[in-house]
Formats: sequence, structure tokens, C-alpha cells
Amino acid sequence: MKKDLRDLSLAELQEVLNELGEPLYRAEQIFVWIQQKGASAIEAMTNLPKELRRKLSQDYAIDQLKILEKLEGEDGTKKFLWELSDGKTIESVLLDDEGRKTICLSTQVGCKMDCLFCATGKIKFKRNLTAGEIISQVIQIDAADGPISNLVYMGMGEPLDNYENVLKSIRLLNDKKGLNIGLRKISISTCGLVPQIKKLAKEKMPIALAISLNGSIDPVRTKLMPINKKYALDELMPAVKEYIAAIGRRVTFEYVLIEGLNDSRQDARGVIKLLRGMKVNINLIAFNPFAGSSLRYPSSKAIKDFRWVLEDAGFAVTQRFKRGQEIAAACGQLTGKQIHSHEGTKTQR
Repeated sequence: MKKDLRDLSLAELQEVLNELGEPLYRAEQIFVWIQQKGASAIEAMTNLPKELRRKLSQDYAIDQLKILEKLEGEDGTKKFLWELSDGKTIESVLLDDEGRKTICLSTQVGCKMDCLFCATGKIKFKRNLTAGEIISQVIQIDAADGPISNLVYMGMGEPLDNYENVLKSIRLLNDKKGLNIGLRKISISTCGLVPQIKKLAKEKMPIALAISLNGSIDPVRTKLMPINKKYALDELMPAVKEYIAAIGRRVTFEYVLIEGLNDSRQDARGVIKLLRGMKVNINLIAFNPFAGSSLRYPSSKAIKDFRWVLEDAGFAVTQRFKRGQEIAAACGQLTGKQIHSHEGTKTQR
């Protein structure tokens, strides 16, 4: 199987050119073609000599994602179903907020974490995505629906469980010779993998970190998120404080409200006790239903009361409104499977 050129950094491309006996300046030309111009084939790189293109084509290719389905919701949210080179599938979501376009990226096929409120967690983990496959989601959506302004690593999979490929993709997407997406416009969401959070703090990259909290005491959080058995709150919170101190940015705590499980005023007061004194934002997300789940959407009053309790204590609170729910593109609904279009959606192929 041929290697994907999009998975290579400039330094790695220079190594390839050196092995082929070609001048190293060609590596930068190739990098610009694949990372900035979005070339889909080696033959498209017309300022490279034909002989170099021939030599590259023997062992390398540009691995494009195949689009199987593109759905558009009533609010303009777009969901992309991609087929990878090995036949496995993933999804990405494009959110358009008055011209600010954000891609929700997938980092794994399936997920190991099995969070109770997430459809992706019900899929058996297949494999990590390569850096090139993560980048291709951005490049191909940018070409069709861009320009892209923000990236959130919050799609299928746990980003920090695929640490090296995720960080490599961020560095390549941030490269000035590539799409040049600013680090401050990139967010990573994690269920709370403590060693990786500490490792990320040492990278000194000013990316935004979002922690999926969903419970202020261990019994509740463990019921919703099995990872809490391994990294309980008394271990997670010091790691988050370490990250805040190292990076100097507020961390966002994401809290999925589920009726009868974690949506009471008492639960809100528990969040206050847990996060008091920390430089944080709190993002409330009403549970998004999916097939096979018995969890229920919280009442409007419960959401309003929960938010009021937090804001009354001085916390900065945002509420993530339902976007793309009718096309199963909302938070926690991605499964990497084709769905039938219905009234209120547009299907594009």
C-alpha cells in the first residue's frame, strides 16, 4: 500500500527527497501543494519535473477521503460521511455561525471510552486516524465549503487517545506554508486522560482545552463515563490546574445535562464546589438522543435553573444549542453510518 504524502511533515518530505536524490527545495513545493493548495494527486503538482512525479508515484499517493453522504440541516449545519482508504467510515460536521465556519473533526474510527451519553461510544473501536486523514477532513471541507476559521477536535473518538497523530495534524494545519490556522482557533475535547493532559501542558501550545465533566462527584461521573474509574476527579482536577498554569488560558468544562441523572440544582452546586477558584468556562449541553439510548432530554426549567445557579456563583456559562440534531450531527450523535435524508434536510452527493 502506498504511503500518504499528506501525512508527512516538511522535514519528513525532505528525507524522502534526499532518498530520491532530488534537491531538498522540492520538499517545500510538495508541502504547499498538499497542505495549502489541497492537491488530490501527484500529477496535479505541475511545477515538479515529470521524472520526480513518476518516482514519487511509485511509493506515495495523496490519500483523499471519499464522500459517501453530505447532509445539510435546517440551520445550515452540514454533516459529511467519509470512507477511508480501508473502507472504514467516519463523520465530520461543519458549523456556520454568521460566516465563522468551524469543523468538528473525528480522530478515531469508533471510540474506546463508552460514555453513556455518546453514540460513538457504542461503536467498537477500530483504529486511530492518521494525521493525514485528520487533515484531509479540513482540506476537503475547506475546498468545498470554506474558508474554515476554527477547528474543534470533538467528533468521533477521544483525541488524546490518538495523541501523536492529533498533535502532528495540529502542527501541520498551523504551518504558515499550509492552511495557517491559528493555534488559538483550535480546541481539543477530552474525557479526561490525565497523563495526556499533563503531556499536552508541556507542549506549551495555546490551544483551547475542553474537559467533558458531566458529574461533580465520582459516583455520578463514573456512571456516565467509565474513564472516571481510572482517572477520578481527585486526579483529573490537579492535571487541569496544571494545564491552566502552563498555558495561561481558561479551560472549558463541558457538562451534558441528562434528566434525572445530573440536572438538579444540587448537581449545579456540586459543580460550583468542584470548580471554585479555577479559571474556567462552563458549557452546558442538553443531551442529544440517539437510537438505543434510554437517557432523556432535560426540561427547559432544569436547564434554566442549572445555568442560573452557576451564573449566580459568578461562573461564565454558555449553552450549546441544538445544531443539526435532525441529521444526527449534534454533540454525541456521530456514528459514521449513512442515514436516509428526510424532510428538513438536503442530501448532496
